Amino acid sequence: MDKYEVLRNKTNFICDMDGVIYHGNKLIPHVNEFIDWLEDNNKNYLFLTNGSGRSPRELAQKLERMGLNVGQEHFYTSAQATASFLASQCEGGSAYVIGEPGLTYAMYEAGFSMNDVNPDYVVFGSSKSLNYEQIEKASRLVMNGAKLIGTNSDLTDPSEDGIVPACRALISPIELTTGRKAYFVGKPNPLMMRHALKRLGCHRADAVIIGDRMDTDIIAGLETEMDTVLVLSGVTTMADLEKFPYRPKYILNHVGEIAGATE
Repeated sequence: MDKYEVLRNKTNFICDMDGVIYHGNKLIPHVNEFIDWLEDNNKNYLFLTNGSGRSPRELAQKLERMGLNVGQEHFYTSAQATASFLASQCEGGSAYVIGEPGLTYAMYEAGFSMNDVNPDYVVFGSSKSLNYEQIEKASRLVMNGAKLIGTNSDLTDPSEDGIVPACRALISPIELTTGRKAYFVGKPNPLMMRHALKRLGCHRADAVIIGDRMDTDIIAGLETEMDTVLVLSGVTTMADLEKFPYRPKYILNHVGEIAGATE
């Protein structure tokens, strides 16, 4: 059985978004064939993103603008994973949140209240509007006992203008000021992968994770003991594989190959 047969026999697909489905606001070629194949073959699928700024509804609307009709139930973000984890740790707790609206919304949905005086947690996600006052306040709250949580440990993100700082880089002034290390919930933390498997209602043997980053998607799959697919449509090249002490199980040029698109 070749790799395509193995992948087509899987019943559950967990897919990264940026670099797998789109670049910025442009669909990657053959993604529409892949989505059609998932739907036509009654596959369960979940788009898993370390991004925390957009809600599932906003992500669905983004794909709709690109011509893909995907229900919001097919999206799961690091903001949702973070909120779910914190709700299991401190039900009905409070947080000082630094991030985009998708993160604040997820925290409210999980039963958290916003608190900038004596919160249980400082929750940090990437924010284009981050300012010194927020860093100062967050540092003070952490020094006063709030626990520091990051939505994901990405140092950088791709953008249409090139590489930009991401959550782990932006949270570092708070870590350095307080001497406290943040706990990061998103990929490659296996916790987020277990959340994804639970949402799909499947065992890891029946699922595959597809991503373009070795240091998040692929290592997350390996540590969860899932089959892994690296696609070369994002940030990783074949030459980059030599930099890592681990390898994906399968390598494809793009996700459309699973649906039979080979151009």
